[in-house]
Order: sequence, then structure tokens, then C-alpha cells
Amino acid sequence: MPLAEPPQWRRKATDFFSTSSVKLKQAGQSAGDNIADVAGKVGSAVKSRWVVFQEARQQQQQQRPPHETVQERIITAAATTGLLFRKGISETKEKVAVGKVKVEEAAKKTADKSKSILNNIERWQKGVASTDVFGVPIEATVQREQSGKAVPLVLVRCADYLVISGLNNEYLFKSEGDKKVLQQLVSLYNEDSGASLPEGVNPIDVGALVKCYLASIPEPLTTFSLYDELRAARVSIPDLRDILKKLPNVNYMTIEFVTALLLRVSHKSSLNKMDSRSLAVEFAPLIMWRQGDAGTDLRNHLKLTLKPPPKIVDTTSNTATWDLFDEDGEDASSQIPLDDASPPDYNSIEVIQCLIEHHNAIFTDANETVWR
Repeated sequence: MPLAEPPQWRRKATDFFSTSSVKLKQAGQSAGDNIADVAGKVGSAVKSRWVVFQEARQQQQQQRPPHETVQERIITAAATTGLLFRKGISETKEKVAVGKVKVEEAAKKTADKSKSILNNIERWQKGVASTDVFGVPIEATVQREQSGKAVPLVLVRCADYLVISGLNNEYLFKSEGDKKVLQQLVSLYNEDSGASLPEGVNPIDVGALVKCYLASIPEPLTTFSLYDELRAARVSIPDLRDILKKLPNVNYMTIEFVTALLLRVSHKSSLNKMDSRSLAVEFAPLIMWRQGDAGTDLRNHLKLTLKPPPKIVDTTSNTATWDLFDEDGEDASSQIPLDDASPPDYNSIEVIQCLIEHHNAIFTDANETVWR
């Protein structure tokens, strides 16, 4: 009577060989195309071992070998295939690990590149990608300059110049200055925000440059969100102090800096004819305005001064309709367009006047600006 294979060995061998190839292929497919090829090769080897086992079984049935020979063949085939299986799994894991690292590296590079692109877009939107100072949000300018000051350098240069040699000039900050000189100064600081003012420049032009800068920024120093609160506070020193603390640091420090300069100017009012009220009238429309406001006449006029307007020739009169600034003999103040429909914002004027007159009591948390 032939020696039959023990049922337990036959079942284990059948299960082992029939499932090994399938599992390897599944692992390879989940790991990726290259790894799937490796798993397929290992699976083919497993199938070959199963064929050897089947042939051995047929020979056993035909030649009736001893029970120990059949069992040894099964053990040898299973051991060899197990070794191949473990080797295939090990290679698969290694390739998965390598592939994972490569994928992570590629993902990191892609993320870094995407972040760089987004940063460039954001910098461009805020003006950081360019060298411009005028017309750019104030926080973007300060961030780009990295000067250690929370105030745009153009204001620092102008203030230092005026304190040294300009406080006695009549109608400082009221007279418009020379339009062509202003345009040259704007170009200078748009190219190099840390540039020094040209030697011998007229203090009136420097004062006008300060106003042009404040008129050019997209959002006022007091921000849109605090406009109503500040107008309601008006001349209340405690209220103004508390409200201003809500400002971003750059805005807060710049308002402190500007009003400190205006305070110094007002101390020379007997010479320059610019007291705190006169200064507040000039600066209130440049420091406070409501969101959605198309711009006061003064702000619009100063913005127009920043760049040469296009030459549009009126063929019916043979005159350039844009040339509003080259008429000799006119009073500078007459060049500012007036609109009876836009009355002065007296509440804002009172706020700025209070900031000037009570500067040290309001800006208690700032490092008080002092010029030697």
C-alpha cells in the first residue's frame, strides 16, 4: 500500500505555495511599479518551487518512495521558498523605504517651491518684491528695510534733516514745494529707501515729501478699523492712549514719530507760523481717513504730484490740460483744488491736534523720539 502524504503537511504546503505569490504581487502593486516588478520575479520563483513540489509528488505516487523522502522534499521546498519569500519581502521593503524617501524629498522640494512662489506673489502684492517705498503698505516697507527701526527710513531721513536745518522755515508743511524736485526725491527713495537727502535741498520740499509719502500709502497710519473710535475719542487723552495701543507696532511707532516731529515744529511757530492747529489741519487728512473714501482733495492732489501725469493735448485750445503746476506767479495754496462738497473733517483735526499737543502723555509706551 502506498505511503500517503500526511494530510497536515499537504494542507500547509498547498496553502503556503498558493498564497505566497499572490501576497507578493499585492505588496509590489501597493509599493509602486518598480517594486511590483521585483515582487513579480519573486512570485515567479515561488511558482517554480510549487512545480518542483508537484513533480516530486507525482514521482512519489509513481515510484512509491519512502515517506521520509517525500517529507524531506516538502521541507526542503518550503524552506527554500520561504528563504526566497523573505528575501523578496526584504527587497520590497527596502525599495518601499527608498521610494518613500524619494517621494518625501520630492514632496518637500515641491512644497518649498510652492511656498516660494506664494511668498513672491504675496511680496509682490504688498510691494515687497519691488524697491518702491511710495504707494506701498508701511509694514511691508519697514519689513524690507530691516533697519532696526519701526519707522520707514524716508520719514527718518526727512525728519532728521528738518530738525537740523528746517524748523524755522515759514509755512513748513503748508507750502507745496517744487513739483519737479518732489518727483526726483520720490524716484530717489523708490530706488534706495535708505538714501540720504541731496545736499542743499529746500526744507519746504522735504516737508512736502513727508506729506506725499503719507498720502501715498494704501491705508492710513490710524488704520481703517480705528477711524470711528478715534473720532469719537477726539481730545480725551486716556481714550486716545488706549485706542492707539490697538494699532500694529509699525503704525503706532510711526504716528509717534510723526507727531513728535510736528511737536518740534510747533515749538518754533513764532518763526515758521505753523502752530499745532495749523499742522493738524495739514496732516489730519493724511493720517486719518475712512475706508472707501475716494480721497480728500489734499490727498488726491499730493498723489498727483508723485508722478508726471500723461500729456493730453486739447486740440481745440492747443494747451496741455494736465499742466496745472507750471504757472508762474501763483500762490502755492491756490493750486490745491477745493471742493465745497468735501468739508474738513474737524473731528479728525482735533484728534491730530491732541496727539501733537499731548504727545508725551499719550505715547507713554513708545520710546519717545528725541533729536539731539
